[in-house]
Amino acid sequence: MKSLLDALQEGRLIELPEADKEKSLHYLGTLIEAIPDFRTGLDFNAVVATREKAANTGIGQGWACPHGRVSGEGDLFCAIGWSPVGIDYGASDGKPVRVLVMHYIPDSQKTAYLREISGLARAIQSNPALGELSGLNDLGEVRHRLIDLLTAAAERALPDVKARMIQLEARQAVSALAETMPADVLAALALIPLTVIVRPAALPIVLAQDRDAVAQLETVPDLAGPLSARVPFDRAGYRIITRSVSSYQPDRLLYDCIAVKLAPEQKK
Repeated sequence: MKSLLDALQEGRLIELPEADKEKSLHYLGTLIEAIPDFRTGLDFNAVVATREKAANTGIGQGWACPHGRVSGEGDLFCAIGWSPVGIDYGASDGKPVRVLVMHYIPDSQKTAYLREISGLARAIQSNPALGELSGLNDLGEVRHRLIDLLTAAAERALPDVKARMIQLEARQAVSALAETMPADVLAALALIPLTVIVRPAALPIVLAQDRDAVAQLETVPDLAGPLSARVPFDRAGYRIITRSVSSYQPDRLLYDCIAVKLAPEQKK
């Protein structure tokens, strides 16, 4: 999943401005051609168009994986486009396409591409509710859903891939803080993936790999209130950023969070 993760991390996830297949392919191809390490002098849009004429790359459930293969060495690149209204793509299941995942594939990366795209296809097929993006309203929600999908796809992958996705989630969760914190403060942050289970008339249950975070936050009696507001807040020496919330019976709420711990000299 390396090239997909790179696309999310490096800003190559875009909202497609038009519900037109050819124009959408052109937007993504141009985005890939703008990558600094892209091969100069190659008309990648023409390569993709030729491949698409040979066979439709819609894979079903609102997804399409257009791509272009080229000779020689190089890196595997990816760009992702989201269409809020859907694109008439001519997919075999007849559904409009909402997510286009475009790959640039040098011959030397053919095996890596096949491994990545097969893992993505399995995740979409086994998680139809997760793969369906029709109910989302903005690009931030799409990014989070894609990370969830890639997490599912990486369940059978190497541990270092899973670790990289956790790091990506953490970076995205605190990216909004960059405008309000000096660079030296940001550099001192420790980021901890966190799950909090809230039950009526009981202290929260905190799940994390960091023992201190669990010990400190499980003693906070008023944790449920600010969690429900879903805005960043400070408790017990941590800044808590809520990514999502799920409801379970009876009356249980599960919050997916990032805990941000400042270095001692930065604590108030």
